[in-house]
Amino acid sequence: MKFFKLFVLMAAAVAATQAMAAGDAEAGKAKAAPCAACHGQDGNKTLTGTYPKLAGQGAEYLVKQLEDFKSGARDNAIMKGQVVGLNQQDMQDIAAYYASLTPEAGQASADWVEQGEKLYRGGDMANGIPACSGCHGPAGQGVDAAKYPHLAGQNAQYVEDQLKAFRAAGRNDLGDGIIKRTNDSDSDTLGMMQTVAAKMTDTQIKAVASFISGLSK
Repeated sequence: MKFFKLFVLMAAAVAATQAMAAGDAEAGKAKAAPCAACHGQDGNKTLTGTYPKLAGQGAEYLVKQLEDFKSGARDNAIMKGQVVGLNQQDMQDIAAYYASLTPEAGQASADWVEQGEKLYRGGDMANGIPACSGCHGPAGQGVDAAKYPHLAGQNAQYVEDQLKAFRAAGRNDLGDGIIKRTNDSDSDTLGMMQTVAAKMTDTQIKAVASFISGLSK
């Protein structure tokens, strides 16, 4: 009998955890109302190109970013203030809501398409830069189980800014006062994005960011 009661309690705990992990998109819609000011009501029409589109983004990836903003693992003063009052369930719900929305493709610049596609699909192996598609998929769909973000249609300026922030974190010769992003790793070692971006030039970053903005899932 004691074993049965213990089993029931454990099953209930697992069910509760799974329910929380799934998130409630409908509840998330209401909780995400303040997010619309910068990210758009539909998660596509952002205030400026420096803010990311969130529509169709993987829920697991979004939860990690919210957690990292709250813990300080990802540094952003605006987001730090936005997430301070969110609990874990709030984050799961908001992530589920944005993941349920349909992403819209952007428009790649014709000047960068050829070089950007070459980097995205084939990398630059001579300089140790792997293809973006290896982790983010041929159509930029990402792999949410691994927390690799959906990239297709993302604002080019946002992608460019993030690649430069990863690059600044992966190198020590770019001077002080540069925004750095390190939350691609949960340890003190360089993460994948820091390692890759550290080898990229400004031109390569701009080209691949533009190409990504024109991809459709």
